[in-house]
Amino acid sequence: MKTLSQDAISYRNKMTNPYIFWLAMLVKLPSAIFWRLRVRTLEMESCEVTIPYFWRSQNPFKSIYFAALAGAAELSTGALCQLALAGKGSFSMLVVDFRAEYFKKANTKITFTCDQGTALFELIESMEPGATDQLTMVSTGKNSSGETVAKFYITWSFKRKS
Repeated sequence: MKTLSQDAISYRNKMTNPYIFWLAMLVKLPSAIFWRLRVRTLEMESCEVTIPYFWRSQNPFKSIYFAALAGAAELSTGALCQLALAGKGSFSMLVVDFRAEYFKKANTKITFTCDQGTALFELIESMEPGATDQLTMVSTGKNSSGETVAKFYITWSFKRKS
């Protein structure tokens, strides 16, 4: 069984520490602070991000604003990507496609889970310098009752720099 590199462990510890996460998001992604996103778990296999239902995340229809849901879903995939890239050299990554499906009203805390870490780590490990590849990652958002509220399909493009 593969284990995380020291760089990946360091990244995971920063992302799951509420204070360090807050400072990093203040500089890099302030909307994550505004919406109170939290990285609940970040492992090789999966990442869980939560978003609460409260006045800063809600729309006029008394549910979580679609952009706030999208931000939480993207963070669940992006944090997993950053974990896979940690200590692997120089890469660039970019969202090249984004699609969403909504099933229920998001009016409780929502937990987004992406569990494609194994496929992602294998893809990153197999890339040669100068190579590009893509992976569509699925982040499923569930409410506090365990019902699926939304699914986001985020396609990340990776390029391993020479």
